[in-house]
Amino acid sequence: MRRNFLFGGAAALALFTLPRTARAEAPRRMVLRHSGTGARFDGMWHDGRAPDTTAMADLSAALADPGCDPPLPFDPDTVAILWEVALRTRLGGEVEVHSGYRTPQVNRRVHGAGDSQHLRASAMDIGVPAGRMPAVADAAMKLRRGGVGVYRQRGFIHLDSGPVRNWSDGGVPDSARALDPREQQLARIAAEWRGTLTLR
Repeated sequence: MRRNFLFGGAAALALFTLPRTARAEAPRRMVLRHSGTGARFDGMWHDGRAPDTTAMADLSAALADPGCDPPLPFDPDTVAILWEVALRTRLGGEVEVHSGYRTPQVNRRVHGAGDSQHLRASAMDIGVPAGRMPAVADAAMKLRRGGVGVYRQRGFIHLDSGPVRNWSDGGVPDSARALDPREQQLARIAAEWRGTLTLR
C-alpha cells in the first residue's frame, strides 16, 4: 500500500513538474506575387510552431525588388503581420507586392527614405483595391506591431515590423492629428524636410 501511494504521489508530482509541450497551431499559407519581377510564392510559410526555413528562403527571393540579387533574408515578423492582416480582413487570393527588400541603390532610385525598413528586408508595400483600403489600413493599425503607411493615391499600403507608427500620402503621420498644435507644426516641418522621400 505504501509503495502504491508513493508511486501515485510521484506520478502526480511529475505531471506538475514536466515541461508542457506547446500546442501546435494550424499551418499558415500565403499566396503573393511581386508586381515588379513577377516572382510568386504559393504555399505554407509557417508550420504552426515556427516559420519554415525553406519557405522563408523562397519568400525572400520572391519579395526582393528588381536588381536585388542576392536577396536579404526577409523578416518573418513582417510576413506574419501581412498574414494576420489578410486573415482579419479576408484579403483572400493573391496578394500583390509592389516593393519588398531593396538594396541602397534601388532605394535611392525609387526615392525611398534613408532609414527605410525596406533596406532591412522588413517591409513590403502591398496593392490594395480602393474599396478595401480603409478596412485593411484599420486592421493593420489595430495590430500595433509595426509601421503602417497608407498611400491612397498610389493604391498601396506599406507594412513593416519596425517601431509602431503610421502615416498617409502626405508623409505626415496620421498619429500627428492627436498632437498639440506645436507638435503638429514640428511634424509638418519634419515632413517638408524629408522632401520627396515619402516612400518608407
